Amino acid sequence: MHKKRILIIDDEASQRELLKILFAGKGYSVRCAATGSEGLKEDESFNAQVIILDIRLPDMDGLNVLQQLRKNNPKTNIIMITAYHDMETTVRAMKLGACEYITKPIDVDELEEAVSRTFRFVSADEPEQRSVEGDLLQKGPIIGRSKSMKEIFKIVGMFCENRVTVLIEGETGTGKELIARAIHYYSPNSPHPFLAINCSALVESLLESELFGHEKGAFTGAFFTKKGKFELAGDGTLFLDEIGEIPFELQAKLLRFLQEKEFQHVGGEKTLKANARVIAATNRDLWRMVKEGTFREDLYYRLSVARVYVPPLRERKEDIRCLVDYLLKKIGLEIGKNIRKVEEKAIIRMLDYEWPGNVRQLENVLTRAAVITRGEVVLDEAVIPFLKKETIQGEDSKQGALSLEEVEREHIFKILTQTNWHVTKSAQILGISRPTLRTKIREYKLMPNR
Repeated sequence: MHKKRILIIDDEASQRELLKILFAGKGYSVRCAATGSEGLKEDESFNAQVIILDIRLPDMDGLNVLQQLRKNNPKTNIIMITAYHDMETTVRAMKLGACEYITKPIDVDELEEAVSRTFRFVSADEPEQRSVEGDLLQKGPIIGRSKSMKEIFKIVGMFCENRVTVLIEGETGTGKELIARAIHYYSPNSPHPFLAINCSALVESLLESELFGHEKGAFTGAFFTKKGKFELAGDGTLFLDEIGEIPFELQAKLLRFLQEKEFQHVGGEKTLKANARVIAATNRDLWRMVKEGTFREDLYYRLSVARVYVPPLRERKEDIRCLVDYLLKKIGLEIGKNIRKVEEKAIIRMLDYEWPGNVRQLENVLTRAAVITRGEVVLDEAVIPFLKKETIQGEDSKQGALSLEEVEREHIFKILTQTNWHVTKSAQILGISRPTLRTKIREYKLMPNR
């Protein structure tokens, strides 16, 4: 078995020697460097798994060395050491990717424990082969044991190794943003920002400014030049949620960015460049929108270079138990209660429920039930009030039997929702043609839930 490799970059000779003797005596392979440039050169040949880096070096700022080390190998595990205790430096170091931060005078036991803890994330023989799927399964916050979720973990593992544009499809509340964050987190660009924007939350003029920025005086209230999300993301990721809601006129500008990485500020003439990766998400059928003329076909193909479909909770009910366990811990911390479990009778009730709001609804139900729970176990009676059958969009609220027309409307809407508004699939299930289904959609004024 190869030894675990540690590189020590510190300008204090006595401390370098002390740490080298300490860790060599523990069975590690250790090399040392007295300057930042020497450390960078040493790491090229040594390929250290853990680097102990002093923040104050004679030739370079330790934070700059940290950035360069992370750039050369984003999976490098770096422990910063410093005599300075200011919060700003600590925060900067952690944001730049340091995994530990220890102040001088060094407590040898503390440092040794930090090194040992850091090596838990590293395979002694193959440090580069970190299992994204295993991390996601074990740590979350993407929770799931179902076959479909395991496939998503594998997809995340593939997509995080490149910078292709990704389209994440799925119903509201399925966790599309969590998937996007996982792709970013496990990518080499994870030290860079992850910015999210909901395309349905802003009017067209404000959305354009948020995305691309604006010049001073571009419109009423533009008192200064503002950078947009594409600039602010840098080499990181911009997550465009509800991409199906982006106005048609703005789609051309987004397409240009995806093709050329170029854009202009609102009210500006200068062509700017940005390198942000784009991950988009939608709960709508974009291809149907293309056919209807409300979404550009060329933009659709640009967005869907790589695709992820997140199944609704009703299609992966085997995940409910592990989701409940995870959410209870999260909710308990938020509301200050020690909620240990949910009564089995309530779990069975949850397994029988269809969850139209998906994981988001599950969390909401558990939160509301936990708030009214007095003990450590959420009982069935605490869950019942929040699991009433959801009314579908436009359903008649009157008591009594539904008309034949109302039954048909309800059934069509249910099938469309189950297929994520995939017209072809829905038509096949309903046993009617696509033109007939589109006619019914217009006739009953059906629209996806937002």
